[in-house]
Amino acid sequence: MTDTTVTDTTVTATQATVTGMTVTGNASESAGAQPRVVVADDQNLVRSGFRMILRAAGIPVVAEAADGAEAVAAALKHRPDVVLMDIRMPQMDGLEATRRILAARSCSDCRIIILTTFDLDQYVYAALTAGASGFLLKDVSPEQLVGAVRTVRSGDALLAPSITRRLVERFAPRAAGRPAVHAPLSELTPRELEVLRLLARGLSNAELAAGLNLSEATVKTHVARILAKLQLRDRVQAVVLAYETGLAGPGTPPAAGPGRSTASRG
Repeated sequence: MTDTTVTDTTVTATQATVTGMTVTGNASESAGAQPRVVVADDQNLVRSGFRMILRAAGIPVVAEAADGAEAVAAALKHRPDVVLMDIRMPQMDGLEATRRILAARSCSDCRIIILTTFDLDQYVYAALTAGASGFLLKDVSPEQLVGAVRTVRSGDALLAPSITRRLVERFAPRAAGRPAVHAPLSELTPRELEVLRLLARGLSNAELAAGLNLSEATVKTHVARILAKLQLRDRVQAVVLAYETGLAGPGTPPAAGPGRSTASRG
């Protein structure tokens, strides 16, 4: 791709800001409390559109990058809270840049959101397994973009059940005769395994609580313990692990219910 390639998404994102579309934000939040963001995309107009949307919501964009190498350098220099990372860029792609950023001690608290033009992308799946906190399609609305940045900055993961489920089911490696419980899961209690199995269906904490007849506070405690025991960054990695170990699979019924949030609390 080149900077001269203009997508409908870019035009829409830019126009949404300059024509006065209201972007959800908390006016009481000080600039210092807002997440600091690096935007990495090889299309200049995409970067400009996202920058305008974020700044309109009071979220500072501390640097921009046109390829993966620039993204890594910007992350190491500025130590942002969130990196918006295009998956396909010249020189170094977003997958390798994600790996390098998350491997750096100085960026241990950085959250990465992958940007992609279509959801069923093996590179996106690989980025999630490498530690990315979720992904957004490039036709995301201004409100969704701002909400996603704030969600991952708070320590939560972007977990759109229908998309994430299809992505993992398609690309998660499976070996014939793989046991239902893999070695990494042996440290979990029966209740924690049950929570993880349901979490892999994309259920929110409220839905987990209702299904298991527990309080949301108890569910949050279980989820936190699962992530700690398995040394996972967030719920996205937990979903991936559940599929890769055979705890969840294509036969698992999907979570039901319209109007579900695309961000699940951890």
